[in-house]
Amino acid sequence: MRSLLVLQDGTVFEGRSIGASGTTTGEVVFSTSMTGYQEMLTDPSYAGQLLTLTYPLIGNYGVTDEDLESHGVQVAGFVVKQLCAAPSNWRAGGDLQSFLAQNRVVGIDGIDTRALTRRLRSHGVMMGIITTELSAGDALERLRECPSYGAIDFVRRVTTPEPYVWEPTGTRPGGRVLNVALVDCGVKLNILRSLAAEGVRTTVFPCTAGAEEILERAPDGIAFSPGPGDPDHLAEVVATARKLIDSGKPVFGICLGNQIVGKAFGAGTFKLPFGHRGGNHPVKELETDRVYITSQNHGYAVDPAGLDKSGLIITHVNLNDGTVEGLRHRELPVFTIQYHPEANPGPRDSGYLFDKFVEAMERD
Repeated sequence: MRSLLVLQDGTVFEGRSIGASGTTTGEVVFSTSMTGYQEMLTDPSYAGQLLTLTYPLIGNYGVTDEDLESHGVQVAGFVVKQLCAAPSNWRAGGDLQSFLAQNRVVGIDGIDTRALTRRLRSHGVMMGIITTELSAGDALERLRECPSYGAIDFVRRVTTPEPYVWEPTGTRPGGRVLNVALVDCGVKLNILRSLAAEGVRTTVFPCTAGAEEILERAPDGIAFSPGPGDPDHLAEVVATARKLIDSGKPVFGICLGNQIVGKAFGAGTFKLPFGHRGGNHPVKELETDRVYITSQNHGYAVDPAGLDKSGLIITHVNLNDGTVEGLRHRELPVFTIQYHPEANPGPRDSGYLFDKFVEAMERD
């Protein structure tokens, strides 16, 4: 079936329909990861976005329930060069086309994803529409009536409605179980798996939970998860973060969590031209001069100009554009990173950060 991708600047790409037929809108972004398409599709940080994958052949190893990062597909739409019709992998429990159709994901393949990526890199991410129903002109009219990506609070759409507990799978010396309170702004399941492997029991709270409710559980540490959208919508979460930081408990922020903690100390945030999305972003740790290859998925960054009197110091920077990739407080047990130590399928270079968080809780 014929399908169209229309960008807000009027650019039209014609291809084939994949997944479900219909019409969907969202911010068009691209990821450079060569693997992990199912993890990306189910990553809550992609809520409200039309995800484009730059790697040309997608779906060749099928899908499996083990690779889900949330309760279901989170992207608003999916764009690829070629969808593999015959996957081959011993772990596969099905094919990607069926997975997309079952989850009612509207997608398109057969377009020049290189040209699309170059356009986004040159002009910045923009809103787009994928449709099997509308003409290019009607699709552009529909798109102009849609709110912009930055106007919507996506965190409230993806957060858990009620608290729940993720039990540990590993054990710590002496058998002690550490308890973490995690504020869910769009948590990936591999964060919970990674903490569980460290002997941590994680209680996941909605983003609307207050500091008093969270501290009632007497956590050993507090984590702020990744998530979608503009952090300027999260004033209540930022205020909660400030109170939780004042409790003196170790605090660990990941991706959006990094931005929330930065804002809690008075820093601002800004939107990146085309974001950082992929599994090959170089990040330098300033204290050691070591460079890590990281997995990233964010469209906003902390403004370093607001950190002067915050007590926070920059610990990591992105070597591609110099943006802030990590923060640490000079006195309080607070540290954050902008990238993903829980990256699944990888790279796994930064998994040691969960050890660092656990060590901070054990010292507390």
